[in-house]
Amino acid sequence: MQVSDVPEHLTTERLVICSDADAGLRAVIAIDDTTSGPGFGGVRMRSYPTVGSAIDEAQRLAAAMTVKNTLAGIPYGGAKSVIMTDGDPGDPGDRERLIRRFGQFVADLGGAYLPGVDMGTSPDDMQLMAEMGADTTCADEDPSPWTAAGVFHSIRSAVRHRSGTDSLEDVRVLVQGVGHVGASLAAQLAEAGALVDVSDVDAARAADVARAVGGAVVDPSGVLDHPCDVYSPCAVARVITRETLARLRCTIVAGGANDTLDDDACADDLAAAGILFVPDFVANSGGVRFVHVRRTGGGVDDIRTAVTAIGDLVTDLLESASRAGVTPVGAARARAQEILAQRRGGRARTLAQA
Repeated sequence: MQVSDVPEHLTTERLVICSDADAGLRAVIAIDDTTSGPGFGGVRMRSYPTVGSAIDEAQRLAAAMTVKNTLAGIPYGGAKSVIMTDGDPGDPGDRERLIRRFGQFVADLGGAYLPGVDMGTSPDDMQLMAEMGADTTCADEDPSPWTAAGVFHSIRSAVRHRSGTDSLEDVRVLVQGVGHVGASLAAQLAEAGALVDVSDVDAARAADVARAVGGAVVDPSGVLDHPCDVYSPCAVARVITRETLARLRCTIVAGGANDTLDDDACADDLAAAGILFVPDFVANSGGVRFVHVRRTGGGVDDIRTAVTAIGDLVTDLLESASRAGVTPVGAARARAQEILAQRRGGRARTLAQA
């Protein structure tokens, strides 16, 4: 690793580099903020051009998890980890050895980091990590359907805010990325009467989902140019940049992908273009809500109540943003910071009295 690979600003409370040449492991754990509790966030496995870019993404996503978990009202801070690969993970035995070794690194943190599934990882991976002593989430059940349900309620709230109706009948939604979250979202939208088009780098998968929901397949190269009411990115991060934003032909952006915007300034540009953006860290919080309910012994009805509440939170944030003349991202971040400031103040008073 070259010094030039490392981001200029290291912004998290704790940054852990995990490396084991024998296991083929290179990974980063970013614990952003533990004001509310241990850092909670998924394990992403993908290719990165440099170690610095992996560190940068881990920190950005961890910071978003802090805001997500705070607004969700759950007792966790924000964290994220990324496992760097060279593309195809290769032999299943090699992957298992890599995941187990990473689980040891997580266990060594003594509960400071609570991992879950993310892009490129699965409940089976969480189980392997748990066998190495790590306290993991999602080892027994995939949270993706609940993440999708949260996005569904976010879309419905955004449509209501924009048009005044609760109905999704004939609302055209483009779902970009139809993995576990996107495919479930597409099905829920179609069941509610929406017109659903889909796009995915896996053409066969896109065709299967499109067939199931009665929609069209959109070539990945033309996603941003596709006319729709709602654009719902559910795949990779940072799909909306200042360069790509002008191509959008939608009125609402609300999806399951993390870190959708290249930077927060894009939120201002979206607002100027008349496009309503639901902050991704709110829309996709169904998964973390599911995890918390399960860890506290709750059942399906409790999960459903917690996830449905995302729609109410979106409505509240959109109305607050409109009244204050700020973007929904600005309103959401301000609320999260206010909550964290109160908690830090309470913690400081407790320490002073000890």
